[in-house]
Amino acid sequence: MSVSVVLFTGDLRLHDHPPLRAALGGGREVVPLFVRDSAVEAAGFAVPNRRAFLADCLQDLDEGLRGRGGRLVVRSGDVVRETCAVATQSGADEVHMSGEHTRYARHREDRLRAALEADGRRLYVHDGVVTAVDPGTLTPAGSDHFAVFTPYHRRWAGHRLREPLGAPHRVPVPDGVHSEPLPVRTEVAGTSPGLAAGGETEGRRRLTAWLRTGAGAYEERHDDLAGDATSRLSPHLHFGTVSATEAVHRARRAGGPGAEAFVRQLCWRDFHRQVLAARPAASARDYRTRHDHWRTARTAADDIEAWRRGLTGYPVVDAAMRQLAHEGWMHNRGRLLTASFLAKTLYVDWRIGADHFLGLLVDGDIANNQLNWQWVAGTGTDSRPNRVLNPVLQGRRYDPDGAYVRRWVPELAGVSGPAVHELWKLPAAERARYDYPEPIVDLGEALARFRRARDLD
Repeated sequence: MSVSVVLFTGDLRLHDHPPLRAALGGGREVVPLFVRDSAVEAAGFAVPNRRAFLADCLQDLDEGLRGRGGRLVVRSGDVVRETCAVATQSGADEVHMSGEHTRYARHREDRLRAALEADGRRLYVHDGVVTAVDPGTLTPAGSDHFAVFTPYHRRWAGHRLREPLGAPHRVPVPDGVHSEPLPVRTEVAGTSPGLAAGGETEGRRRLTAWLRTGAGAYEERHDDLAGDATSRLSPHLHFGTVSATEAVHRARRAGGPGAEAFVRQLCWRDFHRQVLAARPAASARDYRTRHDHWRTARTAADDIEAWRRGLTGYPVVDAAMRQLAHEGWMHNRGRLLTASFLAKTLYVDWRIGADHFLGLLVDGDIANNQLNWQWVAGTGTDSRPNRVLNPVLQGRRYDPDGAYVRRWVPELAGVSGPAVHELWKLPAAERARYDYPEPIVDLGEALARFRRARDLD
C-alpha cells in the first residue's frame, strides 16, 4: 500500500484539513507527523503558555486519530531532517503540508522540498488552510499587498472561500514508525495559572457555543471589558485547532451584525498576515517609520517594570496586564489600551511591549502581535498614527462600573463604581486605605512629551 506523510504545523485538527484529506486519497496509508521544531526553541518562541497549550492540542489530535484507527507521530529536532527520516522509515513517496507565508515557513518549505526531491519524493503544499484567504491572493493595483485595512476587507469579503471539509472517518497508519512520547501540559513549568485548555475538541466546542449564545451581541459588546463577550478563539486559531475558513462559513450562516463583526476580526487576522508576508522585516522594524527616539529598556527601566507588573497607578491598564499574567490572554480592548500606554504615554519602544506579550500570550502570533503593536504605536498601518488612548477615558467607556478593574486589581475591591478609575480624586483619608501605587506619569505631561517627539506641536 502506498504511504503519505502529513506534516502538521499550525493546523492541529482533523476537521477541514485539506492536506490530510489529500494524503488519504487513493486508499493510502498516512503517517500524521508533528515535529517539535528546534529552531522555534532556539528563537525563544516556545514559551511555557504556548508549550502547555500545544501539549493539549497534540494529546487531543492523537486521541482523534486513534478513534479513527490511527495515531500521531511526534518527533523533535530539525523539521526537514525529521520529516525526511519518517518518510524513509515508512516508505512514503509524498509529503503533504499546509502553506504558510512567514519568512521562516517559506525557507522551511524550500528546504523540505529540495531534500525530498533529492530522495525521489514529492512535497505537496496546500493553501487556504491556516488562513481563510492566503497572503498574495488579493492585491491592489501597483502593489504586492494592501497597506490599508478597509479596501482589503472589501475585497476579502467578496472573495469566494472554499467549502470546509469534514474529518476523515478512518486514518490508517503504517506500523513501525517510532514516536516520542506526547508532551503533557503538567510537565510544563511556568505557565499562567488561568491558562485555558487547548485542543480541537475544546476549540470546536467553544466555537459552537459562542455562535449559539455570544455572537448575537458581539457587535455591541465586543469592547465590554468586564462582560468578557469575545469568542476567546484566538489561541485555537493560532494553533489551527479551529479552521478560520470554517469559522467564517459558520458565522455567516448564523448571520446578524454580531456574526459579521466577528468575521471582520477574522479578516484582520488575514490582513496582518498578508502585510507581514510582503514585508517580513516589519516583525522587528517600523513598517512606516515616524523617526521616533524611543525610551529604551535602560532609560525607562522602572516604568517598564511597573507596566509589566500591573503597577502603573492607572487601574484599567493594571487590570489588563494582570489578566495577561494570570490567563496568558488579554481582552482585545485591553491589548489596545496597554500598548498605547507603553508606546505613547510612556514613549517606550513598541518592541519591548511586543516581546513581553509574546512571552505570555497563548495566542502569540508574530503577524498579529507585531503588527497590532505597530498599529497602536503609529508605525504600522493605522491611518491615525498619532492617536493616544487615554486610560481614564478608556476605563470609563469600556469598564463604566469598574467591575473589570475590581476583578483583576483586588486591592481596589472596596472602591465602588467608576471612582475606581480615578483614585487620586478620592478624599485623602479614603485614598490612604488602598495599597495601590500613585500614577507613574502625569497624562498631560506624557501627551506633551509624545507630541514633542513626533513634532506635532
